[in-house]
Amino acid sequence: MRSNTSWSPVADWYGKIVGSSGHYFHQHVILPGLKKLINLKIGEKVLDVGCGQGVYARAIDSRVSYIGVDISEKLIEEARRLDKNKRHTYIVADARQSLPVPPQGFDHVVSILALQNIEDAADAIANMVSTATIGGDITLVINHPCFRIPRQSSWGVDDTQKLEYRRINRYMSPLKIPINAHPGDEKSPITWTFHEPLSYYINALTTAGCVVNACEEWVSDKESQGKARMRENRARSEFPLFLTLQAIRLR
Repeated sequence: MRSNTSWSPVADWYGKIVGSSGHYFHQHVILPGLKKLINLKIGEKVLDVGCGQGVYARAIDSRVSYIGVDISEKLIEEARRLDKNKRHTYIVADARQSLPVPPQGFDHVVSILALQNIEDAADAIANMVSTATIGGDITLVINHPCFRIPRQSSWGVDDTQKLEYRRINRYMSPLKIPINAHPGDEKSPITWTFHEPLSYYINALTTAGCVVNACEEWVSDKESQGKARMRENRARSEFPLFLTLQAIRLR
């Protein structure tokens, strides 16, 4: 039985983190990266799956037609409150089910930091592909599955070589991992993240009739100060935070 992965129980907490324009990495890494990767043109149509509060909608040209979909009613309510653009529509729907939007109706389909929180994400990816035009692009941004695995990855320090390294305990195994929104609070709501290896996402796209045409790994742009800055900055530049895959629908 699939888990209820709606973020409605943590919508208020998440809203404070993300706000109207996104958190730090939205603003400094993800949205600039998407602007370079996706060639949005006036009059085109965009579908945003797992849209949350609609951060991406407010970052693109206001003349682009946009539909945002999320399973969380509370997040969709917040998106509608923040976004008054008449070209933008928000729908409550489970991405793993047939999406209530026109098939082959979108020039660009995106999912930003959502798929790792969806159980059986391959089903969501197949549904995303079905909404793209033939020749349209599907862009997935996820926490990097090779280096950012909750409870199974961590930082370590090699004092001999004066390096920080990334420790990975598990990678190939699919994992269902609970995330405590407020650590230390016994009544804190729980959200879930679902780890899959990189091959899972590539195979899901190709099985759905796509060819992957871009793979980008985005690192943090933050810089440390102090005695450990050299090793911290080096590690930050070597181990990416986010994996971005873009595919083209062929059939």
